[in-house]
Amino acid sequence: MEYLFTYGTLQEKQVQQDVFGHLVEGHPDALLGFKKMENAVYGQYPLVMRTADAKDKVKGTVYKVTITDLEKADVYESNAYKREKFPLESGLEAWIYIENSQ
Repeated sequence: MEYLFTYGTLQEKQVQQDVFGHLVEGHPDALLGFKKMENAVYGQYPLVMRTADAKDKVKGTVYKVTITDLEKADVYESNAYKREKFPLESGLEAWIYIENSQ
């Protein structure tokens, strides 16, 4: 099992059903040292950016997912984002979609 931290549309049940073909189990958590920018991708989707301040926090949901789920999420998120692992406030290490600056 892997963990995926979400802060946008992947928290919506209909989006999960469309992307994964099922709902995923999750709970609230937070990403430290990041800020969330609304409408940053294509003028309508959020993006998290790393900051120099460890007090910055993005609230979201962490989900237990399979490798197949992650691959499906990669397709959904497109090349607008890239997936990297970061520690969460809870101590879990999770995959997170961040800016793809390539």
